Amino acid sequence: MDIPWHLYLMAGMYIVAGLAHFVFPKAYMRIMPRYLPNHKLLVFLSGIAEILLGIGLCFPLTKNSSIYGIILMLLVFLLVHFYMLSGEKASAGIPKWILILRIPLQFGLMYWALWYLP
Repeated sequence: MDIPWHLYLMAGMYIVAGLAHFVFPKAYMRIMPRYLPNHKLLVFLSGIAEILLGIGLCFPLTKNSSIYGIILMLLVFLLVHFYMLSGEKASAGIPKWILILRIPLQFGLMYWALWYLP
């Protein structure tokens, strides 16, 4: 089975996004909802998840389970996106219109992932 180049693009996007959790952890901790415990651990775990799911997209044996994992991860990340809309401090200085556009973007990313399922 040949893997299309755009699936590798998606994989690279998640790998880079996951690595950013380790390079800029404070930026991610700042946007974590207050009701979630242990922000540092959650930032690192989500970074690891993004990296592993991105790598998993590159192999036929793990591609489909990685796709489902990415969709689940994106659904969970919606918590952060909605939290960032809750107030000025939560928004981390990002304009509200960008925060609003990020929500449909999440669903677009989910659709993109679903597109690769048989």
